[in-house]
Amino acid sequence: MKSKDELIDDLLTLAFAEDVGDGDHTTLSTIPADEMGAQRLIVKEEGILAGVDIARKVFEKFDPELKMTVYIEDGAHVKPGDIAFKVEGRVRSLLQTERIMLNIMQRMSGIATTTARYQKRLDGLKTKVLDTRKTTPGMRMLEKEAVRIGGGCNHRIGLFDMILIKDNHVDFAGGIPQAVQAAKDYCKANGKNLKIEVEVRNTDEINQALAAGVDRIMLDNFTPERTREAVELINGRTEIESSGGITIDTLRAYGECGVDYISVGALTHSVKGLDMSFKAC
Repeated sequence: MKSKDELIDDLLTLAFAEDVGDGDHTTLSTIPADEMGAQRLIVKEEGILAGVDIARKVFEKFDPELKMTVYIEDGAHVKPGDIAFKVEGRVRSLLQTERIMLNIMQRMSGIATTTARYQKRLDGLKTKVLDTRKTTPGMRMLEKEAVRIGGGCNHRIGLFDMILIKDNHVDFAGGIPQAVQAAKDYCKANGKNLKIEVEVRNTDEINQALAAGVDRIMLDNFTPERTREAVELINGRTEIESSGGITIDTLRAYGECGVDYISVGALTHSVKGLDMSFKAC
């Protein structure tokens, strides 16, 4: 299995292939090969900065001679007019890396900003906001990193690092007890040490999951009232996650029920990028 760094490198290789292709002919035709210059990343909207480390990888991969001076690190609260970093080197290289870097920085910063906004609604509570697998194909590592930068938690990276038995798994397996036992047998046979989470739809399924001995129970599409009842029933015997249609306006009501986590697909699947530009200086 590829490492996080290898997956990011693959993503950047694809990004350059689809954007630069056989050459940025505008830049190649208008800018001399030996022209040197500098550009600054200018923040144009208030939010949380994310993607500085990835931006460095973009520049290093395309032209190792580019020099990046960072003024503001990932996770910082930024406002219009802030200068995040400066990059010096060949102008051709600056122009050809500009859009890929901005696409990544704007999206990651938008996700981090949104995550911070959600997590702030849970101030004073033990509850943490979680991301989901509702990510842009190929961008998952970056988007989940942005969630962490924004103060949230990652659920699972993919299908490989946790067992999450959802309603379809339960129905096809013949029930929660059968599905959980099969998962435990599978982990033992394959030398896997994976947490097991089960999605439940009602009180009966909660009791089945508890009896089966799972690590976390996901309350799917429960109301806050039903969530409070479920938390009382579970009584600390396993971790609890709320999921399904929870918005920033209803988030705190679920957190106040005492759940450990609330998963929110909107952190990654429908965010607005943070406005910024990369200008000559």
